[in-house]
Amino acid sequence: MLEVKNVSKKFEDFTALEDINLQLDRGKVYGIIGENGAGKTTLLQMIAGVYTVEKGEILLDGEVIYDNNIAKNKIAYVADKNQFFRDYTCLEIVDFYESVYEKFSREDFDSYNKYFRLDLGKKIKQLSKGMQMRLSIMLNISTNPEILILDEPTSGLDAIAKKDLLSLLISQVEDKDMTIIISSHHIMELEKICDEVVIINKGKIKYKSNIIDIKENIKKLQVVFEENRDRELRELRYILNIEKIGSIYYLVVENYTEQIMEDFKKLGASLVENVGISLEEIFIYTSSIESRSRGEFNE
Repeated sequence: MLEVKNVSKKFEDFTALEDINLQLDRGKVYGIIGENGAGKTTLLQMIAGVYTVEKGEILLDGEVIYDNNIAKNKIAYVADKNQFFRDYTCLEIVDFYESVYEKFSREDFDSYNKYFRLDLGKKIKQLSKGMQMRLSIMLNISTNPEILILDEPTSGLDAIAKKDLLSLLISQVEDKDMTIIISSHHIMELEKICDEVVIINKGKIKYKSNIIDIKENIKKLQVVFEENRDRELRELRYILNIEKIGSIYYLVVENYTEQIMEDFKKLGASLVENVGISLEEIFIYTSSIESRSRGEFNE
């Protein structure tokens, strides 16, 4: 079990993370979602043991991760920008990993490369960004970690490579009971594979739950009123977003209960219908609510 307890992180006067609490179980895929600068990469690097924890603690099976080689050897971290020995060939990098990581499996690496199809004779500097990402992913999964951390892993990958990667990640969870923590701006991809998602906004956790529960909590409703209800709707604090097309309002609400339906009916709604909402829409509405006025909406 991975535990992040009351963790905060500052860089000079900038607070990157503030009072983060997470508990991540074995054999699940966790998605980390947030705007640029929200603290996603900082959190991933702290879990990987790159940064020291100034406040709080991060534990793996009850052991502090930072400056603990035994714990860190159970974790593999794939950064969004890979740093390799550029004059090495891919095969030389594989040999290096095999000599350093006790659990590294060349057999696993070769099986993964059947999908990713890298020319192992090429030097690292000859590879595109997408090819370097493929290499890094294969190398790190082949170390057979308990926790695999991926920061923007689909960056630079074509559609086929993305599909192969997602299938590979799912197989690792099923076959090896691996925990995967993945950060990506491609939220539709996360929605397909994640058991739970964590939405970070300005260094704080806004939501942590499985996708079904989040969608039960936040809903998009199509509502028709007989009269203009702009003023009344702006006063309802559970409304995250208001869009209006003619007499039809599209309302995004949080902390959804049947009472919300009753509130709208009391305001004269002749139709209240759940129209469905994607994880990407939830992220957009929950992340931007603090930076816009409640009174603004689209007509």
